[in-house]
Parts: sequence; C-alpha cells; structure tokens
Amino acid sequence: MQEKIRYNVLDYLSGGSLMNASFYLPTRVIAGRGALAKNAAALALGKHALIVTGRKSARLCGALDDVTAALDALGIGYTLFDRIAENPPLLTCYEGGRLAAEVGANLVIGIGGGSPMDAAKAIAAFAANPEIEPLALYDAEKRVNRSLPIVAVPTTAGTGSEVNPYAVVTLPDGLRKKTFTCDDSWPCVALVDPKYTDSLPYGTTVSTALDAFAHAMESYLSPKSSAFSEAAALFAAERIWDVLSQYPDEFTPEMRDALSVASTAAGMAISVTGTGFPHPLGYSITLLDGVPHGRACAAFAEDYIAYNEKDPVGKERLSRFAAACGTTTKVMKTYLPALAEVELSFTEEEIETRVALIEGAKNYKNSPYVLSPAEMRDIYRRLFAKKRR
Repeated sequence: MQEKIRYNVLDYLSGGSLMNASFYLPTRVIAGRGALAKNAAALALGKHALIVTGRKSARLCGALDDVTAALDALGIGYTLFDRIAENPPLLTCYEGGRLAAEVGANLVIGIGGGSPMDAAKAIAAFAANPEIEPLALYDAEKRVNRSLPIVAVPTTAGTGSEVNPYAVVTLPDGLRKKTFTCDDSWPCVALVDPKYTDSLPYGTTVSTALDAFAHAMESYLSPKSSAFSEAAALFAAERIWDVLSQYPDEFTPEMRDALSVASTAAGMAISVTGTGFPHPLGYSITLLDGVPHGRACAAFAEDYIAYNEKDPVGKERLSRFAAACGTTTKVMKTYLPALAEVELSFTEEEIETRVALIEGAKNYKNSPYVLSPAEMRDIYRRLFAKKRR
C-alpha cells in the first residue's frame, strides 16, 4: 500500500508552545516483519523466562515457536504459563507470579494481544513480590521489589500495551476492571512483527483496529496531551482511518503493516495521556455482555464526539483530528459505531448496574467535556434502552 501523507503534522497540533512538552518511553521498540527472528538477542534479559500467553493465538500465529526457538538458541530456560483469558483476572495473574517465583524466572515475556501483555506486567510485579496478597498489587508501599524485566511480543494491532506501563485486569468480583501501573511495568523491549497479525480473523482485526483508533482519538483530545503525544496520535489515526475507511473485503499484508505500526504509535500516545470516556463506558459491556473491547469503545464514538463538541477546545481539537484523517467528525460519528456493530438491549435496572461500575473510573474525566453520571445514563439509554411495546 502506497504511503499517503495528507498533512504536515505541525498544522494539526492542538496549540501551546511546542517546546513545553516532554516524552518518556523506556521501551526499546523493534518493528517490522522478521523483527523477532532478526533481533533474537533482544530477549537476553535473564536466565529463565516465564512465557505468558493465551491458550491458542500465540501458537497459531507462530510467535510462540519463534520465541522459544530464540530462547533455545540463546541458552535461556523457560516455563510456559498459557492460562490467560480475555480480560485477565487478577487472581490468574497472581498465580502466574507465584509460578514465576517457584521456577526462578527472572524475565517475563508476554505474547499475544492486550490480555497476555497486560497480564505479563502484573505477573512480573507479583513474581518479584511473591509474599503480597492479590489486591496489594495496587499498593506501592507493599510492592517493595522492582518488577521482573518484561518483553512484549504483540500478535494483534490494537492494544499498544507493548509501549505503555498499563495492565488492565479484572478484579475478583468479576464486575470491574482496574489498571495497574508503576515505573517498572513498562516493557523493556517490544518486538512488533506484523506477520503475527496475518492470521487474525477479519472481525478481530476490525475490533483491534477500532481499539487503536480510540486510543489515538482519546489521547489527542486529552487535557494531558503534548506536542509529542499528539504527533503519535495523528500518525496512528491517519493510517488506521486510511485502512478502515476502505471497508476492505480482506486485509492485505500492507494494510496489516500499517495497522501494526499505527497501533504501537497510538500506544505511545496513551502512555502520556491515558484514555477517555469510551474506555470506561465500554468496560462494562465487555465484562458483562461479552462485547470485544475495541468494538465496545467504538460503540460510544458518536456520543464521545458529540459531547466533546460542546466544549470549545474539544470542538476545535476534533476538527483538527478529523481533518488529519481526511474526513469530518460527521462521518466519524456514523462510521465508527457502524463498524462496531454492537446491538444490546437493557432494562433501566441493567443500565444502572453498568453506570455504577463506571463512576469509580478516573479516565471518564480525561476529556475536554467531563460527563456527569446522569449523562452516562442518557448515553446508555439512547444506545441500549429496551423499546417498550
């Protein structure tokens, strides 16, 4: 796919002095087809690795075989922990940490989408602090030891977890997600090889791309954004929109290359800013209703844009963002939810249950326009209220 340059990034940065910005990325990023095979020595960060994966995807795409072959060549031992499900439970991460400590692992390698990579970060902390209880993960005073070093090998193009310190895990009640982060939960190395996404099903590719696009848009609108995060967000958004707006019958290798690098760039952007309110609004329909995360975020795109357009700063930033993608906010409002294809129906009581899970989240305030709980209910009613007969 021929590279398209639609804009000069300086034209779309949202304002403020370009010199009043900072950027921190302690992760070494190695990207491109063959990235892992050509840079196997980047795994040499310990003598025994705990490899963290789901049940199938890391095997099916070839990433697990590539990692174990590289470790064998380097003389590094490893233990496989392949019990990570979507929306990884905190208790599973705790068990992974205990296993890492038992086998003497001093390196954690996360292979997969967001769930295995996020779980790897929590496991690395538990492994270094095996005496703590599960919920003590969130207590910095009890986590006295630094996490084990982490290597991230993404097999989807959406999460960006390979270049940020966030681990989103499901709490023991099974109803809420909570983000763990600390200074040493950044991966030391990210090996981003788009070939691992070639075997992704069509629907999964769309969902993960929608997640990456949400990262780019929410980061760009965040009050915490800087010139550097905005540049990364725009780089990501333009490439993702270019692919998704074609509504392709299939994703070519060139498209997957573009989505892969864009996902990593969007992950860099949210490492500075965090996400906005589509993420916490989406968490409840992911956990309770099984909607894939990227689609859940995109389901709220119309409301995210509409509410932020009520704020002068938000409206101006959204206009710049859409223009950088070569489109308009009007088109985005309809196209993103259409791609999400989320059809749910809730009673008023079910809506209250889902809104109650959101109110404790911090990132719903991370936008020019801050939603009230009443407005969250209004959004849920508009999208999902059961029709009276």
